[in-house]
Amino acid sequence: MPVLGMGGLFFRAKDPDGLSSWYREHLGIGAGCNSTGEGEPDEWFWKAGGGPMVFAPFKETTDYFAADKQFMINFRVSDLDSLLEQLNAAGIDIITKPEWNTPETGSFARIHDPEGNAIELWEPPAG
Repeated sequence: MPVLGMGGLFFRAKDPDGLSSWYREHLGIGAGCNSTGEGEPDEWFWKAGGGPMVFAPFKETTDYFAADKQFMINFRVSDLDSLLEQLNAAGIDIITKPEWNTPETGSFARIHDPEGNAIELWEPPAG
């Protein structure tokens, strides 16, 4: 297949510059960020590490994320506990539910960006 993976995620924002800064500061995501540790950061791109990605439309009636939102972002992380400590220290509200976590799928937490978009943080199972 010619599709290799995600090339970008584009969405509307009331304050694009402020929201971009929030994502860079709290999650290390966006132009100039490099999560691969290889090479120099690029001013236009976020160099994301390769790995699994779920692409799944949900039923229109799902209650897994807010009914007034068309999407929820899910970011794969390497150390969820450490990230949650940083987010908590920054005053960002965190939602966790034990039923979200399983040995087969990994661990999850949820936060919201300043414009109310749900962000699911996912640490895949080790191995």
